[in-house]
Amino acid sequence: MARNEPTRRDYLTYGGLALGSGLLAGCAGSGGAESTTSTTTDAATTEDTTTDADASYSVTMAPMGDVTFETVPQDVLAGSTNYLDIMAAIGHGSAATSTSSPSTTTPSLEYYYSTLDVSTDWLDLEKAGEYAKEKLYELDSDVHFVDPAYLSTLDGWSQSDLREVEENVGPFFGNMYSRKHRRPPEAYRDSYQYYTLWELASKYAAVFRERERFEQLHSLKRGLMRDVEANLPPERERPTVGMVYPRLSEDAFYVHKLNQPGYFFAHTRPLGANDVFADIQTGEYGGKLVDYEAMLDADPDVIIMNHGISSYYDVPETKASIRSHSVGSQLIAVENDRLYASGNPRQGPVMNLFQLEMTAKQFYPDLFGEWPGFSVDQYPEIPESERLFDRQRLADVINGEF
Repeated sequence: MARNEPTRRDYLTYGGLALGSGLLAGCAGSGGAESTTSTTTDAATTEDTTTDADASYSVTMAPMGDVTFETVPQDVLAGSTNYLDIMAAIGHGSAATSTSSPSTTTPSLEYYYSTLDVSTDWLDLEKAGEYAKEKLYELDSDVHFVDPAYLSTLDGWSQSDLREVEENVGPFFGNMYSRKHRRPPEAYRDSYQYYTLWELASKYAAVFRERERFEQLHSLKRGLMRDVEANLPPERERPTVGMVYPRLSEDAFYVHKLNQPGYFFAHTRPLGANDVFADIQTGEYGGKLVDYEAMLDADPDVIIMNHGISSYYDVPETKASIRSHSVGSQLIAVENDRLYASGNPRQGPVMNLFQLEMTAKQFYPDLFGEWPGFSVDQYPEIPESERLFDRQRLADVINGEF
């Protein structure tokens, strides 16, 4: 599909798709993971090549290389929840006009943002589906917050297709494999780099030229983690935890390692709990399917149900099913009512703040206050004295009133 009229490249210039050409010095396996005991490893800066608001500027991120923007994007395909969260957190949620699947992307965002004094009108998004090339032409976005390495694994996407779309529609700017530090496609392994959640957020803040707003957000996270880390008990006194995704139809659980690298675990890893599945052999997607007997053998003090805060499954029904199971009912976490709905790991800055607070309360209620339990429509009300970050300050940053 070609165009005769001037392309979006007149306004947004893509500076090196990489496409397996090794244009970056970074490689798969590099990039720091957020420590459980230090808030310095996810330090991030938002740098571009100029401070002149009327001049073009470039932002560098693997696997794309340098992407040069003539203007701040106004029409964005935000492929995943974390990209949407980043955009909204720095005051540019309205620039997101489409996403891969609004029915699964927006409920988690609404769950957290609706508790803040901020607009959520931007959550009305068009469905981009599985990113058919014709659909990207139809959407005509300024930039696609989608990982080209991931797109290259989908049917209908060759490297020439990627180049065609970035030339005729708009550039790609995404990094998906930082989610669980999975290996990217072979063509990209020399150019790939893993980033923490907050390092990624800094890249997108640079795209929107929101350095100060990002730094305000990041200071909220640093403050939260300073308070949490100062109060964590010695490792031997911390609870054992199992992170699961219930598979009721299979009478099983898909489990993840709680403290492994990747922004998928940015709300659990910093809390430093003892992972009952730390030694499991995981598959390509970083997890493993286990049955009820294996869960009982591990028998963690706390079980957190991944993606509980989303539309992926019915939490009350799932908890009732586990409690009524002949083996599930014997789990110590079930007996002690420490079977919790956990957060959506496809998270950006705002979700991460709420989900760190949630996880701290679920793991260490004696230290950070009791978790009030699952709430269907929005994040439950927490007494102000037991909040781990300032809601009003967060809203002010989002609204640009800091």
